[in-house]
Amino acid sequence: MALGSLLPELRPGGSGRTPLIERVARWAEEKPDAPAFTFVDYSLAPSGAHTTLTWAETDRRARATAVRLRQAAEPGERAALLLPQTLEYMMTMLGAMYAHIVAVPLFSPDLPGHADRLIGAYADAEPAVIVTTRNALPHVEKFLADHDVPQPREIIFAEEVDADLADSWRDEPIGFDDLAYLQYTSGSTRRPAGVEITHGNVTANAAQLWAGWAPERPDPELVSWLPLFHDMGLIATMALPLVNGNHAIYTDPVSFIMNPMRWMELIASRPGRNVYTAGPNFAFEYVASMAKPAKIKDLDLGGLTTCLNGAEPIRPSTLEAFASALAPAGLRPGAQAPGYGLAEATVFVSAAADDVPPRVITVDRDKLTQGVLVESPADGDRTTALVSCGRPYGQLVAIVDPETRVERPDGTVGEIWVHGPNTAHGYWRNSERSQDTFGGELAEPGELPAGPWMKTGDYGVVHGGELYVTGRIKDLIIVDGRNHYPQDIEVTTQEAHDAVRPDFVAAFAVPGGETERLVVVAERNRRVPLGRLDLEEVESAVRAAINVEHEMSVHEFLLIEPGGISRTSSGKIARAATRQRYLDGALLTTAARIASRK
Repeated sequence: MALGSLLPELRPGGSGRTPLIERVARWAEEKPDAPAFTFVDYSLAPSGAHTTLTWAETDRRARATAVRLRQAAEPGERAALLLPQTLEYMMTMLGAMYAHIVAVPLFSPDLPGHADRLIGAYADAEPAVIVTTRNALPHVEKFLADHDVPQPREIIFAEEVDADLADSWRDEPIGFDDLAYLQYTSGSTRRPAGVEITHGNVTANAAQLWAGWAPERPDPELVSWLPLFHDMGLIATMALPLVNGNHAIYTDPVSFIMNPMRWMELIASRPGRNVYTAGPNFAFEYVASMAKPAKIKDLDLGGLTTCLNGAEPIRPSTLEAFASALAPAGLRPGAQAPGYGLAEATVFVSAAADDVPPRVITVDRDKLTQGVLVESPADGDRTTALVSCGRPYGQLVAIVDPETRVERPDGTVGEIWVHGPNTAHGYWRNSERSQDTFGGELAEPGELPAGPWMKTGDYGVVHGGELYVTGRIKDLIIVDGRNHYPQDIEVTTQEAHDAVRPDFVAAFAVPGGETERLVVVAERNRRVPLGRLDLEEVESAVRAAINVEHEMSVHEFLLIEPGGISRTSSGKIARAATRQRYLDGALLTTAARIASRK
């Protein structure tokens, strides 16, 4: 049975058919002095320098940006955002949406760790214009000089856009099918691709996310540090406030990484408000590890209504650790909301936001590898834990056999397919891949739409009316005819020995003789000094644990130096990229590091 239903207000003639960008003017008129966006800059002050734009100021600056963009580009041309995460970034996005200029939300080229992604996305988009800042200009110029990428017609400095230009802007019709921006995927399995997000997609997904978060509480506010070039950060920080004219307070990802407790402090600084926030699993794990009693003694998180955990596999241990660490600060047991989404659905698909503790079930691992979900006792042998991602809102989710295109019954694993006004129509200039992903047709639709369905590439299962995600199809490891989910093997590996760095393990398959062979790559835990490291002991512990837990042998185990595991922009383990580096012999092993010191 498929999950979900479509939101009536998003159907033709419904009240939700007004493009989201047009609501900026509405809030500017109805509540001009109310706060719209607040940016907190920790580089200017240890406690954070707060700069706020009202709705009237937001609308004026967005319109001025629209005029400036149209001076340099024609409707339908692309504008690449190569600037730091500030208020100017947000105004550029809104201005581009006003101007019918297709925004390409990226980042300043000096952001470490994302060079290949920036080159691929920028070259694919072929922007006519770059929007940056004076401070970031040297990095942009170096990027353009060092790489074979299209040269822009003009470079615009966001902070120098004259607000008086707003007076010359004349509103233009904005259609739901008009392209708003290109959301480049994080590239966990292949090169980045630009998902074509329309005004209708972003309008629908913002409404769906609010419905999923159930914001019936008064005075809601959004607090975030997520990158605006990533789908979750962009929709949560930009789109959500536009739905009802609410307030968003945000900082930049580097400020969070330097001190994760700033996230919790910003939430606690909003007394009398109902705060919503979101982050990937690693962020909650990071906060839990740093939330010592002395750091939370003055925090009050009682106003945190919902914190959505998504963008990467959700671990039960993380949910438990975060709840336990922050409970003394007033975190409600039902505040955590595991969810599921992807850029091809704009971002949001489902969430478990029912003001109850996250639902975690223990299932028979062997049955699951055979495609069937069977619950088992929590203390049983050969089990694995799955986290419920709740139900979809305003869209349909079906579990489908990817070979036969027939919907699978509840309790049976299949590919997750999504249908709704938030699903994109395709990838930028890639018709073949677009058809493969967005052109799904059910062979036996019954009461469901025959198509088009968006094929997520993720395995999942419906159980008890809720969605459970079991893993990426392309990452599935098949040895001796049995399916194995890599995340299960990775957890077993990190728990096998203290020398393995938690959450920095990649398990994947390589071709063998009659069957695939398992390779496990794990980063060394810096807390274990090289002088006390016994490499044979670590390898033996990992091999034995995988053999016992998964009844499979490891073809090769590599302990590598920190920083060697490839990750996506949202923090996911990029197994395909790590596998390629393994095949290329490009991973620095700890054994080689030790040998070089002798």
